[in-house]
Amino acid sequence: MTERVRFFREASEEIEEAAKWYGRRSPAAEVAFLRDLDDAVAAILDAPQRWTTFVDGTSRYVFRKFPYSLIYFVDDDVVVIVAVAHDKRQPGYWRERMA
Repeated sequence: MTERVRFFREASEEIEEAAKWYGRRSPAAEVAFLRDLDDAVAAILDAPQRWTTFVDGTSRYVFRKFPYSLIYFVDDDVVVIVAVAHDKRQPGYWRERMA
């Protein structure tokens, strides 16, 4: 079982941006978004290989309640979060981060 997680700086910024956006509309929505994020990270840490290969060696976890996907890869025993990508954003915009 993987016990560590690391976020790309850009992924952390995406989380902050989304949380603020939801928070401006509804504090409850912000809390729900962050809870969905926590659930995603916990599920991936529990079984990182559960999700199939996506693009460029990454895997993709689709949020349950929000239009976001968590893009990640595993490096040794560390889950590396590349992006917290809005599903309506240009697909694959985050691929340049893998270079």
